[in-house]
Amino acid sequence: MEYLSIVMFVAVCLVLMAGYPVAYSLAGTSLVFASIGIVTGYFDGAYLGALPNRIYGIMINQTLLAVPLFVLMGVMLEKSQVAEKLLTSMGQVMGQVKGGLAIAVVMVGMLLAASTGIVGATVVTMGLLSLPTMLKRGYSASFATGTICATGTLGQIIPPSIALVLLGDVLSSAYQQAQIKMGIFSPETVSVGDLFAGALVPGLILVTCYLLYVFLMSWLNPKTINQVIADEAADEASPLAKIALLRALFPPLLLIFAVLGSILLGLATPTEAAGVGAFGATLLAFIQGNMTKQVMADVVQATLKITCMVFMILIGASVFSLVFRGFGGEDLIHELFNNMPGGAFGAMLVVMLVVFLLGFILDFIEITFVVVPIVGPVLLAMGFDPVWLGIMFAVNLQTSFLTPPFGFALFYLRGVAPESVATKDIYRGVAPYIAIQLVVLMALAMWPSLVTWLPDQIYK
Repeated sequence: MEYLSIVMFVAVCLVLMAGYPVAYSLAGTSLVFASIGIVTGYFDGAYLGALPNRIYGIMINQTLLAVPLFVLMGVMLEKSQVAEKLLTSMGQVMGQVKGGLAIAVVMVGMLLAASTGIVGATVVTMGLLSLPTMLKRGYSASFATGTICATGTLGQIIPPSIALVLLGDVLSSAYQQAQIKMGIFSPETVSVGDLFAGALVPGLILVTCYLLYVFLMSWLNPKTINQVIADEAADEASPLAKIALLRALFPPLLLIFAVLGSILLGLATPTEAAGVGAFGATLLAFIQGNMTKQVMADVVQATLKITCMVFMILIGASVFSLVFRGFGGEDLIHELFNNMPGGAFGAMLVVMLVVFLLGFILDFIEITFVVVPIVGPVLLAMGFDPVWLGIMFAVNLQTSFLTPPFGFALFYLRGVAPESVATKDIYRGVAPYIAIQLVVLMALAMWPSLVTWLPDQIYK
């Protein structure tokens, strides 16, 4: 009976690869298998009786309330043209430096990641604003597109990240299940604030590695990055350009401090901070004169669509997890991991490899809601730190946006890139950044304190 759970998991992956909607694929496939199991006597229908309580719990979950608020903040900043002004100003100031435009792209991407947390919006915005200029300045198509794609995915790991909010909720439930398995009854959970704090150092390490790669390419392969035209350098270095940069930097930095600072200083919960961020982004749009009736309608509509998608997937994943558990899949995974060569390390290595490979075909939301609830309780019961495990998942899932052929960041950029940029250029350009992410992932595995140090200092 237990092996039916593995068959169901494979069936779900096949249905998803066929292109059907994620939420309905998860729920529909699971209900079909549950019906077959009830008829054949391999499944206890009582498990489905817990579904209404599961759905009600999702709807009243205070942590998940942060999702629509962070989405609203990100979409509002996109519509208020904060990114456009910031990229233009920083590009002018850094343009005189060798590789300066690529450095500006990385720095602006980091700021956008910390103020929006929406990968698609960042990649599209950077692609529209910076890619034509980089190509005009002599940057190779592969280097320019790879830098934009990789920088856009920083929104996956740099808080406030929607991915971390969703991971926090899933891991909190997994942590409670792991404690029950170990015979421990404690109210302690995995908070989103812990994950935000744990993600700061790895996020900064990734940004530093990206910048180092840009510097190396600037000096070792000058054909990839051309120098700035001499008569443009004087204009770009002018005091007016630097003042414009400061004016463009101040609003997003203030918003980042208001959101992250209130969480890390213990002044607000992530949900409350998300409300502050949504209000701040709306106020910023008003101040900059970009708030119109049409903009507000577009922002609300986009927020509603994204939020409904996330919650529908979460409901579908709840159906899947209940049926998976009803078939004994959780016990099967636990047994497989305990008998795996290498013990806990071997189990962790296999999970990270599976998540990386699934990133080729599945989105991070699907992996978070389908895979993490299955393997999370087992790994946590083996003694892994929940915050470290969450960040390992987040960095690994970040590669799902970059890995060809189905990396979503690649699709986003392909949709706005000029026809002169070949798809193979985009694939070739992201390869070094995928390698950088894998190196960082191995570093976090070897030195877990890179993740756990800051949360321990703040919350303990």
